[in-house]
Amino acid sequence: MNDYSPKEIADISIQKGLEKVKLSNLSLAVLGFLGGAFIAFGFLAYIRVTGTMPHEWGSLVTFLGAAVFPVGLVLILLGGGELVTGNMMTVSIAYFAKKVTLFQLMRNWLLIALFNLLGALFVAYFFGHFIGLTEGAFLEKTVSTAQTKVNDPFWVAFVSGIGCNWLVAMAVWLCYGAKDFFGKILAIWIPIMTFVLIGFQHVVANMFIISAAIFSGNLSWTELLLNIIPVFLGNAIGGAIFVSFLYFLVYKKDDVKMEGRSDEENRRKIG
Repeated sequence: MNDYSPKEIADISIQKGLEKVKLSNLSLAVLGFLGGAFIAFGFLAYIRVTGTMPHEWGSLVTFLGAAVFPVGLVLILLGGGELVTGNMMTVSIAYFAKKVTLFQLMRNWLLIALFNLLGALFVAYFFGHFIGLTEGAFLEKTVSTAQTKVNDPFWVAFVSGIGCNWLVAMAVWLCYGAKDFFGKILAIWIPIMTFVLIGFQHVVANMFIISAAIFSGNLSWTELLLNIIPVFLGNAIGGAIFVSFLYFLVYKKDDVKMEGRSDEENRRKIG
């Protein structure tokens, strides 16, 4: 067998979540920064591929851009990095399995989100603005893409965020299910490409593209903040509820109940 069963993936995800909350502050900072930078590289590739394509090509432009975007998550999951949207799945299922506390979950999410932001800002400023990779002939695409994100009302961005991380979390889930390098890449590529094709909103990707538009003299930091709040919340629901919780109910709920009964029986014997 070249893959794990869904129940085995649930066990792997729980173990991954437990490992993530035990990371040192230095590891969180470095891996979180890398995670934000890698997602930004994927979006930068999207802009460079689609930025000067003719509008007459229609949705083919989006398809070609979506085809290169997944490189960011491939770098994170196979090369090493921490991404808050992925952790919304792995740490959550560990929490539902009672392996981590709510405090550990919130600490991990918030710190990784902060360092993801720093990584995205680094790429947006130094590669996007300073070198000019998101400006010049590509500025119109950069600004129009960012403008589309910030134009969504709160609840639209929120629901779009749910759809996005439902797929991103599934990409992480499927990656854990594959045993070989190629299988992991394929497992990541298809769901991530799909969310980009649909146009769902991803909080870390938005940190990059909206910041790139800001550095070019368009949009504002307030618009960035007003976008990432609903998208972050939607991403959290998509990963924690639509993936972690639903799979936990199917594959791990009974195991947790049995563990709880065993613990209670042991306490009675000791008593």
